[in-house]
Amino acid sequence: MKLVSYTTKKKDRLGLFVDGKVYNVQECAAGLGFELPNRMRRFLRGGDEMMNQARQVEQAIKEGKITSFVDDPNFRLLAPVPNPTSCRDGYAFRQHVQTARRNRGVEMIPEFDQYPVFYFTNHNAIFGEGEIQVEDDHLRQLDFELEAAIVIGKEGRNISASEADEYIAGYLVMNDLSARVLQMEEMKLNLGPAKGKDFATSIGPWLVTSDELEPNKIETEFGNKYDLRMTAKHNGKQISDGNMMDMNWTFAEIIERASYGVRLLPGDVIGSGTVGTGCYLELNGTWALEAKEKGKDFKPIWLQDGDEIELEITGLGVLKNKIRKAKKSRSILAKKKNIA
Repeated sequence: MKLVSYTTKKKDRLGLFVDGKVYNVQECAAGLGFELPNRMRRFLRGGDEMMNQARQVEQAIKEGKITSFVDDPNFRLLAPVPNPTSCRDGYAFRQHVQTARRNRGVEMIPEFDQYPVFYFTNHNAIFGEGEIQVEDDHLRQLDFELEAAIVIGKEGRNISASEADEYIAGYLVMNDLSARVLQMEEMKLNLGPAKGKDFATSIGPWLVTSDELEPNKIETEFGNKYDLRMTAKHNGKQISDGNMMDMNWTFAEIIERASYGVRLLPGDVIGSGTVGTGCYLELNGTWALEAKEKGKDFKPIWLQDGDEIELEITGLGVLKNKIRKAKKSRSILAKKKNIA
């Protein structure tokens, strides 16, 4: 299934995306004698029972028993989980980590192979497709990050990797937008990303259940992987090309780590981290080294006001965002403070 959240008349609703059309889940379920909620988070809390009922709705649509789809001029897709209970982001692709460190002239960090890490980003700054407004400082080396993500479908604590895939409600595309000047400035204090990351993360366009990805599944001792191509386009030009199967830590292993001693809840979002070649921080470093070897100058590329960034993962869809500078904006970059 492809589950979506959408808005009509300023109210968010839960829908099924089938053959290019969106169907309201609650209305369609009522016609089959089911009672399903009209919002994603309540639906996810219903677990397998509600998922199975939604599958029956989808089957009825495909069989032509349900024909009434959403037809509203004010229709707009939202993030599939508009207000997630939390949002973590991992660090699962060795290629990205190793290349970014090489470009900075530092060795690969051995701890990468010992355990999967993640950080918390702002679950109140989640966007779907469409326009994203940013501030002045965000546009100082504004970067995209091409990632996959999962949504947790049932509550759990101390979940083992061997059973963790059963806790995944579905998969989606994630863009972890990053303000690199802010990020690099504040991370000198060794406390992880804050204002460089917390302003916008986009996810979408829909939540894809794992049964749709079955032909691409790769079973491993440490959880499932998926052979899904990941690409990014900046203003229509392709700049990134990777694959989700190259995750060196599976989502199952990340879930095991994340759930240690704490509860994961339905609606929690967990990103994979950036795929190899999946951001300008990595690409600019590589291109600069190549230019230097050829004796040429290189000017780094970043996202600008008015630019469109388009991320695609096979089977998960295309997530498009347009960057817009906020009309009223100010800077928070570091200023020297005189201390007596």
